[in-house]
Amino acid sequence: MIRWMRLSWLYFFLSALVIIPGMVSLLMFGLRPSIDFIGGSLLEYRLAQEINPQDLSSFLKEKGFEVYSIQDSGEKTYLLRMPALTKEKGTEIKNLLAEKTSGEPQEIRFEVVGPTLGRELLVKTIVAIILGALFILGYVAWRFKNVKFGVCAILAMFHDSLVMLGSFSLLGHFFGVEVDTLFVTALLTVLSFSVHDTVVVYDRIRESQKIFAKTPFETLADKAVTETLSRSLNNSLTIIFMLLALLLLGGTTVKWFVAALLIGTVSGTYSSTFNAVPLLVLWDKISQRKKDRRKI
Repeated sequence: MIRWMRLSWLYFFLSALVIIPGMVSLLMFGLRPSIDFIGGSLLEYRLAQEINPQDLSSFLKEKGFEVYSIQDSGEKTYLLRMPALTKEKGTEIKNLLAEKTSGEPQEIRFEVVGPTLGRELLVKTIVAIILGALFILGYVAWRFKNVKFGVCAILAMFHDSLVMLGSFSLLGHFFGVEVDTLFVTALLTVLSFSVHDTVVVYDRIRESQKIFAKTPFETLADKAVTETLSRSLNNSLTIIFMLLALLLLGGTTVKWFVAALLIGTVSGTYSSTFNAVPLLVLWDKISQRKKDRRKI
C-alpha cells in the first residue's frame, strides 16, 4: 500500500501553485462578462462571403456602431456582440453587412439582453452556488455522521471553483474569453462531479473504519486512496477524452464551455483525492492533538 498522505504538503503546494496566479488575476483583472451579465445584443449572420472579423468590426465602428466583439462561428457565419439595439438598428446593421459583402446576409439570431436581466442572472448564479454548497455540506455531514466530512468535501469543491474562475480570468485578460451562462452551467456541473468523486473515497474510509477500528486514520486514508484511485482515473479519463474531442472538433460557440468542463474535470479529479482526503487527515490530526492535551 502506498503512503499517499505522507506527501500532503506537496498536494497542497501544487494546488496553491495553480490557484494563486488565478486569484491574483481575479483581483487585478476580474472576469470578462458576456452580454448575459452586462446586457447587450447578440447578432449572428451568415454572409455572402468570408470576411476578417477585425475588418468587419472596424467597418461597423466607422459607421458609428459600438462593437464588443465579433467571432467566427462557422462557415461564413459571424457572431456579433454589441450594446442593446432596437430592431430598427438591427436592420440597419444587416443592410451595412449587405453593402460590405455585396450580398444579402442571412439573419440566424437577434437577441437583446437588458442590464436588469443580466444583474438578476448574476445574483441567481451566486445564490445557486451558495445553496448548492450548503445542501452538499448538510447531506455529506449527515450521511457520514460527522461534520468534518462535509466541510472537507466543500473545501475541495471550492478548490475547483477557484481553479476555474482563476483560469477564465487569465484567459479573459490575455485572450478575451468571456464568461456566460454556459460557463455557469459548466461550473455547477463540475462541482457536482467533484463532490461525487470525493464521496466515493470517503465512503471507502468509513467502511474501513468499521472493519479496522484500531487502525490509525491516516493509514485508512492511504488504503482508501489506493483502492479508489484507479477507478477515479478511469472514470475521469473517459470524460476527458470526450471533452478533448469536442474541444478539437466542436464548433466555436461551445469551445469555451467545453474548455471550462475540461479544466473543471481535471481539477475535480485531482482535488477529490489529493485535497479532500489530506484535509480530512489534517482535521483528524488536529482533533487528536486537542484530545491528547485535554488528557494531560
